[in-house]
Amino acid sequence: MSWKPLLLTIGDPAGVGPELSIRGALWAHGQGIPVAIIGSAPLLQRVARQLSLPTLPTISIADESPAAVSLSAAGLSLGAASAVLPPIIDLPGLDANGVVPGSVSAATGRASLEYVEYAIRATLRGLAAGIVTGPIHKAAWHAAGIPFPGHTELLAERCHAPRHCMMLAAESIRCALVTVHVGLADVSRLLDIDGIYDTIRLAAAGVQQFIGRPPQITVCGLNPHAGEGGLFGYGEEERCIQPAIKRAREEGLSVRGPVPPDTAFVPALRSRTDVYICMYHDQGLIPLKALAFDDAVNITLGLPIVRTSVDHGTALDLAWKGLASDRSFRAAIDLAARLSSPHF
Repeated sequence: MSWKPLLLTIGDPAGVGPELSIRGALWAHGQGIPVAIIGSAPLLQRVARQLSLPTLPTISIADESPAAVSLSAAGLSLGAASAVLPPIIDLPGLDANGVVPGSVSAATGRASLEYVEYAIRATLRGLAAGIVTGPIHKAAWHAAGIPFPGHTELLAERCHAPRHCMMLAAESIRCALVTVHVGLADVSRLLDIDGIYDTIRLAAAGVQQFIGRPPQITVCGLNPHAGEGGLFGYGEEERCIQPAIKRAREEGLSVRGPVPPDTAFVPALRSRTDVYICMYHDQGLIPLKALAFDDAVNITLGLPIVRTSVDHGTALDLAWKGLASDRSFRAAIDLAARLSSPHF
């Protein structure tokens, strides 16, 4: 792997992200994966004390110009061979003592945005190998006046990536989403041939990188029985899903569908599917989280940088209690390390 570290953003400071980032950084250090945490050092030290976790070294960054030197000097290039624990890159601005674990606030929403914005800029400038994001709270972003509904939309704009999609992936199931953080009533009008086709193409390229061969792709219909020949819904299958599938097949992709959503995820079809194309958020995430909640990783496809994340939210009820599982965070770090390695 490159000497450049992965940047772990802590997500919302009032959620489980700070704890998971510390535990994930320590795990990565033991695996020889160089990482640095982006967040508030005083807050992370407060969480570490509360949960009896090791105190990590701190790099204070007043501006971004010394970031590359600081990261290199922190002993990250040798990973586990280095005696230096992964550092916290301390971004000022958050009143760490004022954070109430498990609460939603504009202050923590604003801070979580600043952490990921810093990580995006540093990675685009070549100072880091990729980004692993902790969970944000969308209501906190809204309270802070942040116009993005989530990480995916923010990353796409900041990285100038008009063709992008969210994919959740585990060993047992992978789901790529055509629409993401929108209300169910808006899905139909947002579906079009190009959007579905782009999602198929992005998912095919991404999954081929994981499995080393062209993937078998299953596309879900939107309506019950995949529309039943136009009887249900507003003709979404005929109007845009089927033409997108036809275009993908003409390019040589192995695509099945549109498949009725209620039978798409039965074991027999899962065994013959490398990735599902799902029309909306819960169509893909309900089966994925039912089957692989602790092991799935969120990946943004179509970006010029590597970005992975946990597949869960801020879990405010578990914040700073030492009860949250870090398996998804570890899996996200591991996948980001492999995707950013020239030998992957």
